[in-house]
Amino acid sequence: MSTNTPTPSAPQPPQDETLLEAFASICTVLVVGLFIINFVFQNFEIPSGSMEKTLLIGDHVFVDRITFAPKTSFFPLIPYRDPKVGDIIVFIKPNEPDLYLVKRVVGLPGDRIHLTGGILYRNGQRVNEPQISVAGIGDHDGFSYSPYRDDFPTVDPSLESQVTATWATELPHHIVNGELVVPPGVVFAMGDNRVESLDGRYWGFVPRQNIIGRPLFIYWSFITPDTQMYVTDMKGRAAWAFHTITHFISDTRWSREFRPVR
Repeated sequence: MSTNTPTPSAPQPPQDETLLEAFASICTVLVVGLFIINFVFQNFEIPSGSMEKTLLIGDHVFVDRITFAPKTSFFPLIPYRDPKVGDIIVFIKPNEPDLYLVKRVVGLPGDRIHLTGGILYRNGQRVNEPQISVAGIGDHDGFSYSPYRDDFPTVDPSLESQVTATWATELPHHIVNGELVVPPGVVFAMGDNRVESLDGRYWGFVPRQNIIGRPLFIYWSFITPDTQMYVTDMKGRAAWAFHTITHFISDTRWSREFRPVR
């Protein structure tokens, strides 16, 4: 009695990916990438010195768009939360939907805020802010005293040229016994560089829905002049792009790479 032993089949050569399959793979990568960029993390470049020395002009940061997002049942494990005092936030400036700003939260709903000589007081207590630059302290000894800026909110805002008309009208309604009282649904935010920051003192509260996220870390920092943010013409931008390429090694602040933002 004989048995027939099946002959093993020869291995099949791998099939080349079709053009349609390659296109589908590329589309999948693009969709995932766009989702991450638009809904999870976002690149943000610091354009001004309002947050020095925490963030410098030319710092490029990754912004977490998830933590401060509205809660959803689809992702129950994500640690959603509201902003806290001390958080650095990226947000859309009130009444200017195309302008993104980065500041530090100094007041939550119900908090009483005032400054005396540039020093912040919250709910009657002086706030310890070692990272803050104010007139007469640290690197800004040459700055002169400004009543509206440094003793906020005791001066009539209509007398300060940089205050928006809307805020000049609204601010007096939120002052109680010489202090700014933060109403529900908003936060009050200021820059760490208090002598050069056109922050909430000049345009008001940040609505909760305007908050985009919080910077996580600096992934690249490049020495950038404070005038670069005003360059909008193609010739100027092309010149800056060429400068960036040719000075990438020498002008990158290597010591700031992957530094957490706090």
